[in-house]
Amino acid sequence: MMKHIPNAITCLNLFSGCLALYFAFHGELVTAAYLVGLAAVFDYLDGMVARVMKAYSEIGKQLDSLADMVSFGVVPGTIMFILLQRSEAAVLGIPMDVVAFSGFLITIFSALRLAKFNIDTRQTTSFIGLPTPACTLFVASLPLILEHGTLTHSEVILNPWVLLVLTVLLSFLLVAELPLFALKFTNLSWQDNSLRFIFIGLSVILLALLKFAAIPLIIVLYVLLSFIKKTSHSS
Repeated sequence: MMKHIPNAITCLNLFSGCLALYFAFHGELVTAAYLVGLAAVFDYLDGMVARVMKAYSEIGKQLDSLADMVSFGVVPGTIMFILLQRSEAAVLGIPMDVVAFSGFLITIFSALRLAKFNIDTRQTTSFIGLPTPACTLFVASLPLILEHGTLTHSEVILNPWVLLVLTVLLSFLLVAELPLFALKFTNLSWQDNSLRFIFIGLSVILLALLKFAAIPLIIVLYVLLSFIKKTSHSS
């Protein structure tokens, strides 16, 4: 029974994603965003528990990807689709009801990202391209910022061009050949984990200062620190 615990946690990730999808299609994006956060917690825990218990299995790997495709593929595409619908402005004369479907580019590129991850032997201790949970947290933070932010936040986030640029940029980052560090600790030494500790420390500070508005900045920080690490190693 013990070896099935990680898979049970993965199923909780999937269930959270299903609930997020339900609430998103009923217009309750804030609830959907919180459920995405819960799915991300379960996604982190299933891997951690599998490592601690040494309960690795091929079915666990496949189940994890299938769950992620819902929670971190279909859900963010749906949230972006609904946000684009709410922007209520035509783009280049094309009605927003049509343009909004471009939000599902995130879903398509998430599928490509997950398929690539499953066959890429380079991604055992780090990532190549933006992980789907990071992309999803970025997208899911937008309704939270709208709910708790100012009128300026609303004007920026519900600008159709901003949403379209974010959709294209996030889709690109999902499959980009950009090495990104993983938040996996094999020990707690500073020498082996300095970048992770710096990232966590800066993230906590940003969250304390900016609350939900910090989440997109944390994802940007994650990409920048990874790029700096890659550049420093190359030199």
